[in-house]
Amino acid sequence: MRLVLQRVKRASVTVDEEVVGEIGKGMLVLVGIHRDDVAEDAAWCRERILKTNFWAGEDGRPWKHSVASLGLDVLCVSQFTLYGELKRKKGRGNLDWRHAMGPEPARAFYEAFLSDLRGDLPESSKLADGRFGAMMDVALVNDGPVTLSLDSRDGNGLAPVVPPAEDATV
Repeated sequence: MRLVLQRVKRASVTVDEEVVGEIGKGMLVLVGIHRDDVAEDAAWCRERILKTNFWAGEDGRPWKHSVASLGLDVLCVSQFTLYGELKRKKGRGNLDWRHAMGPEPARAFYEAFLSDLRGDLPESSKLADGRFGAMMDVALVNDGPVTLSLDSRDGNGLAPVVPPAEDATV
């Protein structure tokens, strides 16, 4: 899975001129799902959302508090384009989405991810999301700005998710 975490003062998602999700102070998360992602990828990503220290401590020192420690809000937006690639064809950069999970399995995976994240958040936190598969307008007021891109299979300095071993039966 790939995440883009953004510290925000507020954020919202609008579909067909209707606000379908909004939060106050917290984290906007763009969520990309790889075709090979499994439950361990989702667990790794939920932990990053909950425990990444994006906010200053009471003493003003940066990087001391997380969504979980402050009970902040989270807005997730599904975004298969995080797995896009440019493929050179006839001198143009054509887009290729082959690494993104297909729409129906991705919808089920994303809904399970949100359900588990909702259960992991502190009671004072609000979890909002956009509308899976819809054209969405995402509005935000960045706080900082502070933005971090993460990939569960890369680990970004932490232990990455190890993909399940292929059946090595001979």
